[in-house]
Amino acid sequence: LIIGVSGTALQKNVSVGSPTKVELTCKLDENSNLKNPQVTWKRGSETISHTSKTQNSWTIQLTISDSSHLGSYSCILKGEVEVSATFHLQVPKIEGKEKPIITYEGDLAVMVCKTEYAPMNWAWYMTNGTERVVINPSSDTNKFRIKRQSADVNRLEILKLTKEDSGVYWCEAAFRLGSSERRFELKVLSIMAPLKPFIAVVAEVVILVTTIALYEVYSKRKEEEGEREFDQIEQL
Repeated sequence: LIIGVSGTALQKNVSVGSPTKVELTCKLDENSNLKNPQVTWKRGSETISHTSKTQNSWTIQLTISDSSHLGSYSCILKGEVEVSATFHLQVPKIEGKEKPIITYEGDLAVMVCKTEYAPMNWAWYMTNGTERVVINPSSDTNKFRIKRQSADVNRLEILKLTKEDSGVYWCEAAFRLGSSERRFELKVLSIMAPLKPFIAVVAEVVILVTTIALYEVYSKRKEEEGEREFDQIEQL
């Protein structure tokens, strides 16, 4: 729905997991001041014709048979002002945690991927330098577990974490029109890491107490030496 305010450029993502027919419609708001606009549909920079038209809406029908039909489709309305709306046809995105996963040695790390549509296949990778290595739980059952909780949700578990497990992991969902992936960053900390601030505070307290104690001993010795000198002067 286009309001018709000058400079408006609406964006909408459309997930397409498998070959299908898609209908895209731009409808001008009834209260818009933009009257009888000239309408152009484009795929990227290529002009295409719309297949149907009413008084305030313009529609194109697409047959998405392979990945070459994915991309950006825009309707441009020109009159006293120019407004536009763009539909981004793409394979479904993978939902997952964006922030780094921070845990400790010996713990369990869990990564979960979810998609809007069920993919044909899931795959997990770990980064080894600049290369990706496929994670195969059957070859190391004591380290990795992959669980398909449902058709559109996949879960990776990394057991008995060590510092060497820190790094970047990827999950990939394969659809008939292409694949989508998600990046995870794992940071494994030493079990001593949470104690470091506490140890630092304790060390500062010990240093402070030791300094005060030494100062008191020094002051007491100076006082005793002063009393001895006073007694000697009195005797003299």
